[in-house]
Amino acid sequence: MTAGYVGRFAPSPTGPLHAGSLVAALASWLDARAHAGRWLVRIEDVDRPRCVGGADTLILQQLASCGLLPDAPPWWQSQRDAAYARALDGLVARGLAYPCGCTRRDIDAALAARGVPHARFAERPYPGTCRDGLHGKPPRAWRLRTADDAAPLHWTDRRLGPRSQHVALEVGDVVLRRADGLWAYQLAVVVDDAAQGVTHVVRGEDLADNTPRQIVLQQALGVATPRYLHTPLVLGDDGAKLSKQNGASALDLADPLAALRAAAHVLGLPEVRGGPGTTLADWLAGAVPAWAGMMRTPNP
Repeated sequence: MTAGYVGRFAPSPTGPLHAGSLVAALASWLDARAHAGRWLVRIEDVDRPRCVGGADTLILQQLASCGLLPDAPPWWQSQRDAAYARALDGLVARGLAYPCGCTRRDIDAALAARGVPHARFAERPYPGTCRDGLHGKPPRAWRLRTADDAAPLHWTDRRLGPRSQHVALEVGDVVLRRADGLWAYQLAVVVDDAAQGVTHVVRGEDLADNTPRQIVLQQALGVATPRYLHTPLVLGDDGAKLSKQNGASALDLADPLAALRAAAHVLGLPEVRGGPGTTLADWLAGAVPAWAGMMRTPNP
């Protein structure tokens, strides 16, 4: 058991859950139950233009159909503007955040001038153009000021093992508020995890690269860093991560138990024994100790 364990599942309501979403949801629920902890659900609708009307309600219904019920009422990020504004104001007051007037074209041009051409789909490390002022440009976004002399950040993922990234060099100054006025995902996640007392984050491996910039922001805000575990991804026929963006089908819950078993297989969970009359509750009850046993096995 872990005293005070708080975990969460935080889907974006850009459509219904798909098979990959259920893998992350099941893993986070199992981890919370295996630690005798609390499991929360947070609807991450901060990127409002991408959200689909009614998807949040559907997601909660899908989770309930699978027996994955949160231990407290869900939160919606769209109701948290004031909290994000307070966090940004605090960073600005301490000189840790500044306005930025750069467009993507400006950033690409600055990087190219330094001999760093932008590769398609690759990260654009921000070159710090507006750190010492806007140079006559109107403010567009707000960024976190990272330290150029900071050492690479090291952390250990509970599944992936030791990881590191030099955030200042590989990412640059992280966006906190976007040019369109919306709050950046990184700020919203860090503020909400801290406010909800989240101690353990279990999510898909595609989000592992977000971890170092979130840790840097946690340190700037003076909040605790959760422990992280990134789960295997469900891949499509083309080998790419299954996602709503590449047309992943909505989760088929005609047989919720079959869907859970498929998700468990992706996680590498040992088979949960049960006869023909096995109920959802029976299977979930057996899956918790199976997960706990698997987590006690050292990484290869």
